Amino acid sequence: MPPEADLLAQFSEVEVHWPKSYRIVPSRFPPIDLFEAVAGQAGDLAALHELEGLTSNRLREAAGEIHLVPEQDRRFGPGYTPVMAAFTYPAQSRFSDGAYGVYYCARDEHTAVTETRHHRERFLRESSEPSINLEMRVYLAELRAPLLDLCAPTGTPYLDPHDWRPSQHLGLQARQAGRYGFIYPSVRDAEGGLCAGVLRPPALGPTRQGRHLQYRWDGERITDIIELRATGY
Repeated sequence: MPPEADLLAQFSEVEVHWPKSYRIVPSRFPPIDLFEAVAGQAGDLAALHELEGLTSNRLREAAGEIHLVPEQDRRFGPGYTPVMAAFTYPAQSRFSDGAYGVYYCARDEHTAVTETRHHRERFLRESSEPSINLEMRVYLAELRAPLLDLCAPTGTPYLDPHDWRPSQHLGLQARQAGRYGFIYPSVRDAEGGLCAGVLRPPALGPTRQGRHLQYRWDGERITDIIELRATGY
């Protein structure tokens, strides 16, 4: 790998525009549409924090770690709660060690399903979960931003299926430099899907809800993925 100062310089930045990007998350998240209820100014949320924080932690819990998102990058209004939730509920992932959030999405739904199927299976297997049905929600959002391109051979060291340490370090460098994120080939989709790891909310438009899916785990693997309709099936 190149020296520290050259980590980002080895990648070209490409203008990415996906009219529809696909993100799939468990249906229970986000718990409250807080960012949709705020009028539209970043200061409104801070004021609400101070007002309700005197008597309750509910609002702070709903907003997550809002301090992780710079004020100028915060987005409010209809459809923005799923976007902001990705950044205010951080977890370890390919481009983060858990200290900040990343919005992961794919260019098509098939790739998003393939990626989330793998990660759900891994989590359920490691936690020895018995058979269970997981309800998952598909969100669509416009993605438009200059992203660091990991599709070239220089990106290969950061796409290891199991070792995220190099890519987490790369993600930290990109975030500290104010970059919008990465475009990269899906590690799980053998059909050549594309994914994006977005580091800043302004890269995304408001989400709209897509399909409601059920992942059926039999105790060893996810055997089926079905679409849930209004009747439940």
